[in-house]
Amino acid sequence: MDALKDGVRAGIRPASVFLRGCVVLLTLATAAIHASLGGLLFTLNAVAYAGLAVAMVLPGPFGRYRWLVRLALVGFAAATIGGWLAFGARFPLAYVDKGIEVTLIAFLAIELWLFDGGPRGIVRDVRELGAGVVARLPWRVAR
Repeated sequence: MDALKDGVRAGIRPASVFLRGCVVLLTLATAAIHASLGGLLFTLNAVAYAGLAVAMVLPGPFGRYRWLVRLALVGFAAATIGGWLAFGARFPLAYVDKGIEVTLIAFLAIELWLFDGGPRGIVRDVRELGAGVVARLPWRVAR
């Protein structure tokens, strides 16, 4: 009970726990579906989804870059849907999986809007990340 109170004091809201839990469950569900299909491409897709699910719940300093994981997951799910539209087989499990991935993208969009400030917040975070990377480049020209 004290851990729950500490979490509320630290700014962890039930809505954020629910949304992140849904994102992780949907990500693991699509990873399981892809893993069950066999073949190298499906297995790699499953491993990537599982890795992104783990990255969504990493604690500590990794949480600072969770917005980047969300963007990667949106892009990866969209690319998977696009690949299926272009080359995929049309069988019932594929439609279930695409429904899961579309729902996953919707939950991620809500998280990006609520917790990362929407498009403006994301642009700000990308600029800050880019400026931090450029500042650490060894061959950067000093002014």
